[in-house]
Amino acid sequence: MASLRQIRILVGVSALLFVFAVSFGCARLKTGPKGTERPEPVAAKEDKTPTPIYYDFEDVLVPSQLKVDKSRSFVFHHAPDFTAGVLVLTGRVEVSSLVKFFQNNMAKDNWRLASSLKAPNTIMFFNKPHRGCIMNISERQLKTEVEIWVAPTMGGTDEGLLR
Repeated sequence: MASLRQIRILVGVSALLFVFAVSFGCARLKTGPKGTERPEPVAAKEDKTPTPIYYDFEDVLVPSQLKVDKSRSFVFHHAPDFTAGVLVLTGRVEVSSLVKFFQNNMAKDNWRLASSLKAPNTIMFFNKPHRGCIMNISERQLKTEVEIWVAPTMGGTDEGLLR
């Protein structure tokens, strides 16, 4: 009696598995009625580009792939209009793409590229009325390091670093 019961259970489970296999297998076919192809559903494309971030300097945009090294950063805030210091960031980003990023986005925040040097490190000098910014971009063994120095300019002219 037990063996007949076991056979019935085995046959029932096998039939159920067969039905699932056939129904899922047919659902994957791409043909509709009369052999016409069904269009595949189109997944909504999400923009997976990381959003850049403003850290302590409200007018210096930074790629989100870079993370702040708090032990090497120092930023001084005083009153709503005064922020100065150095922000050190690291991440796996190519130096050339960082240079392009900062050239484009600093201009959007009304910074003017005064000068740049390319040696083992890339150093970029930006200025705007009453402020100056120096970026030191260096490639390390497994990551890229960016130092962003921001300070007020002497005399408040827009010449800043070019005097």
